[in-house]
Amino acid sequence: MTETPSIEPGPWQPAAFPADPAAARQLREWLDDTSYALYGVGHDFRGAGLSDGDFTGAWLIGAVLTDVEFDSASFYRADLTGADLTGANLVGADLVRAKLDRVMLRSARLDGADMVKASLHDVDASGASLRGTRIMGASLYDVDLRGADLTDAVLFQNTFKVTVDDTTLVRGLTGTAFGPVTVVRDEGSREVGGADLEAWISARGGEVQVIPPQRRVR
Repeated sequence: MTETPSIEPGPWQPAAFPADPAAARQLREWLDDTSYALYGVGHDFRGAGLSDGDFTGAWLIGAVLTDVEFDSASFYRADLTGADLTGANLVGADLVRAKLDRVMLRSARLDGADMVKASLHDVDASGASLRGTRIMGASLYDVDLRGADLTDAVLFQNTFKVTVDDTTLVRGLTGTAFGPVTVVRDEGSREVGGADLEAWISARGGEVQVIPPQRRVR
């Protein structure tokens, strides 16, 4: 019986290249030599299909990544400061130690993403989906989560100074976090921390332990 020879998979290729010629050229040049990190600072990657790509250490500062497909892509230690990821698909993405400060994540999909030790400062993640996302040892400071879906997400000792409202879903949210959070309602906003924050989450189907500042692990 003749054995069928195994076929080695070829190098990763995008499902689609960006519509912008400069961004497409930059991506092609990087694909020809992936020994260095992708340099996409300020480029417009709209229209690209980049699922399963390995963008470890990529420089995507200020990049336009609106609606780009990044399903299961890796951004380990990548710098996406100021990038626009509105509506992007980051389902199952590796965002470990990624720098996401001042990023636009409005209506982005991050279900099942790994955000261990990621940095998110001054981020608009309103309407984003973070179902089952691992947010562990991360820094979330001034993050807008109004209308976001954190169903079954897992927290672990995160700085968690975020803004939420009654449309923020936290059913099945578990773990530990440092507060407080700002809760916005029709009558105004208020800071909620400690036992009050635990009760607020519990009333909505989650179970999170809020750690007092003096117990923070350095």
